[in-house]
Order: sequence, then structure tokens, then C-alpha cells
Amino acid sequence: METAALPVEILRSGFGSLASYLAAHVLLCLVPAFFIAGGLSALLPKSAITRFLGRSAPKAVAYPAAAAAGSLLAVCSCTIVPLFAGIYRKGAGLGPAITFLFFAPAANILALTYTGAALGAEFAVARFVLSLVFGIGIGMIMALVFSEDDRVHANEADGGFTGGERLQPAAVVLMLLMITLLVAGTLKVGILLDSYASVTVPIHGMDAVETALHRLLPFDPAKGEEGIGAQGAILVLLLGIIAAVAPRGLGRVDEGFNRWTWAALGLVVLTLAVAAMGMQPQGGGVTLHMTGRMLGVVAAMAAIAWVAHRHIDRFEVQQWLWESWRFVRQIFPLLVVGVFVVGVLRVFLRPEWVETMAGANTVLANLVGVVFGVFMYFPTLVEVPVARMFLSLGMHPGPLLAYLMADPELSLQSILITASIIGRPKAWTYVGLVALFSTGAGLTFGAWKDGASPWLLGGELALFLLVLAAVLYVIHRRTGTMAKAA
Repeated sequence: METAALPVEILRSGFGSLASYLAAHVLLCLVPAFFIAGGLSALLPKSAITRFLGRSAPKAVAYPAAAAAGSLLAVCSCTIVPLFAGIYRKGAGLGPAITFLFFAPAANILALTYTGAALGAEFAVARFVLSLVFGIGIGMIMALVFSEDDRVHANEADGGFTGGERLQPAAVVLMLLMITLLVAGTLKVGILLDSYASVTVPIHGMDAVETALHRLLPFDPAKGEEGIGAQGAILVLLLGIIAAVAPRGLGRVDEGFNRWTWAALGLVVLTLAVAAMGMQPQGGGVTLHMTGRMLGVVAAMAAIAWVAHRHIDRFEVQQWLWESWRFVRQIFPLLVVGVFVVGVLRVFLRPEWVETMAGANTVLANLVGVVFGVFMYFPTLVEVPVARMFLSLGMHPGPLLAYLMADPELSLQSILITASIIGRPKAWTYVGLVALFSTGAGLTFGAWKDGASPWLLGGELALFLLVLAAVLYVIHRRTGTMAKAA
């Protein structure tokens, strides 16, 4: 690449990554996630969270419950983070919340199914077992290392906007409907992807717009890259309008509903409906497809509106919307910056490097897989075909599993967002533990693929965990002694 063309390529890659991400993933993944997080904070009593996920909940209940909750959500790390923020702010212990944050994007049902179909059952089993063991292990380690902070957090957990400590049936129904909206917008199954009716609208020139966008922002699907078409451009435009309206509408909804509130909510509904439909520009106009996804999304939104209007107190609805906006304001700017930076870094990082450096099961090769997962973040499930591409190009199965473990967890944007929620020391400790355990997972799986004894590997892994636990225990005791002395 010529030096003069490099700045243009950097900007093109950064904006292309951001535009395709906003159009393809933010709408049907993150928007419902923000509303779910707001609902967790505003509508559910603190006791409903702390009973199962709180610091004082039995570990045999809290950690499996966190993993089980995460296994049902086929979403990426950026979508999990708002939900993580919601349960953590509501009083979940640091350990169970971290387990949920780790396990959900790495080993949800859909990710495991897709991994098994594309890479083989052994990859799917290894991904599940190691994600479960390491997810719970990382959560427990975080809870141990930051036990004093966790205790303070449990005492200071925000109990506001709860409407009492009794769990309202209508609030539970509303949360389930929002989860249904999230699932309907993200699940990739035939009944949602199929088109059941279509109409051609005589809007000419949209095919030329799509061609121009593909030329301006080229992409390679084989590398997991996504472009932006005419529908994506419309969605980005709608998001821009929402961004201009929402501060006046949702940012002030705690003071009461106003015309900007209704405008913002109407635009959100319109945008999600447009995102869920099929749109095919062609010479004679634009063909709009009524997909199963569109029907499911519209039905879920209608049910949410009905339950909120008829069965939820108006003041609680205001609080729910305001809390949702607060999460957007805290998380979304960091997400935008992170996705743009990742797009820029893609100009400099090449898959060929991974092929060269990760062809054997070494510590360096597994670290390369982890680092590649951080800086070449792909949306949920896209990491699987990318992994298949690496496998076909000669990447060792060990580093490949390290990449599959790290990619859903350590995207640059999710690291930035997590730091804003739990603080930099905890966030970077979490990053270090995920990198360490992902590397260990790759080395273990790679050694097994190379013929090492499973019993020997299991013994070495158990010894490693015991040594790590002993070191952390000593650190914990010294920290506690110093705190008492102070």
C-alpha cells in the first residue's frame, strides 16, 4: 500500500467498520439490551437479583445461575455489557456478574451449536467445558481479589427506582417480552429469516446507491468483514436522528413525558422495524420483504407497549426509560470509539501473520490468537467462520481455540465499557485473567490434539489452578492485614 493512500485507507476502514456495525448489530442487539438493562435497574427489586447473584448468595447457586442465564443469550460482548452493568448495579456480586460477562458471549447455545457444525464437536465441547470452568474460576478469583470492594458495592448497590421490594408480575412479563424482542432480532433460524410476503416500491436509484456504498467501503466476507448497503445507510441515518432527539426526549423523561419522548420512542420503533425487514434494491425499485424476524420484532414491540401502558405505573415507565437512556449515555460513546479504532487497526493487522505465527501449539502462538481476538473483533458467530478460515490456512487447533475463547470476551470496545462500569483496576485484572486462561485453554486443547494424555493434562491444569488459588489467597490475606492495620 502506498504511503500517500494510507490515511485514506485508515479512515475508510474505521468509518466502514463503524457504519457496518451500527447498521448490522446495534439495532436488533444493543437497543433491546439497553432497555433490558434499564428495566433491571428500574423495575426489579434489588432482592430479586441478590437472591440468586448477590455477594452473599451460595456459590453453588450464584455461579451456575450466572452461567445458565448467559447460555440463553446468543449475543456478542458489546450486547452483554449493558446487561452486565444492569445486574451489577442492581446488587449482583462481582464474581457472578463476571461469570455472566465471560460465559454468555463465549458459550451460549447458538455459539456452541454453530461451532460444532463448522469446526467439529470436539471444538464445541472444549469451548463449553473450558468456558464454564474458566468463567466460574475467573469470577471467583475476581471476587476474592476485590473482596473488600465487592463488600462495599453490596452495601452501596443502588436500590433506587425499584418501586418497592416486591417483585411485580407485570415487570417480569415486561422483562420477558424484552428478552423475546432481543431473541427475535438476533436468532438465525429459518422461521425468522424466511420471507412471507413482499412488495416492490417504485423508488429508483437505490441499487446505484448500494453499488456506490460497496465501492466506497469495500469488504471481504471471507474474512468476516461486513459492508453497508442502502438499507444500512437508512438505518445509520435513523440512528443519527434518534441521537439528536433522544437527549431531549429520553434524557428528560424523569421529569415527565414530552413530545420529544414520543418522537424518540416512535423513531426507535420505526428503526427496529426497518432493521428487521428484508430490503432488496433493484432496477425497478426496492423490494421489501416481510420476514419472520420483522413479524416477531413488531409483535414483541406491540406487546411491550401494551404491557407498559396498561400494567406498569406511569412513573415507573418514566424511570425505566430514563435508566435505559443513562446506560446508552454511559456505554454507547465508548462503543463507537472502540469499533472505529478496531476498524483502523484492521488496516495494519493481517490474517497471514496469524497463519505464520500460530502454526504450532506454543505459548507465543496462543498469545497471538488471544491478541488477534482483541484487535480483530467480530460480531457474535462471525468468529466461527473466521476460525474455520484460519484452520484451513494452517492455524494450529490450540491457538485457534485461544482465539475462540478471547474474541467474544476482549474486544477493545467492551474493555473500555467494562472499565467505565467497574473501574480500571478490576477491568484490567479481568482482561489479564481472560488472556491468561484463554492461552491456557489453547495450550491444553492443542496438547490434547497433539496426542498428550488427558490425565496428564488434567493433572497439570489442576496443579496450575491450585498454585494460582494459593497465590491469590496469600495476596488476599496480606491485603486484609494491611487494611486492618490502616
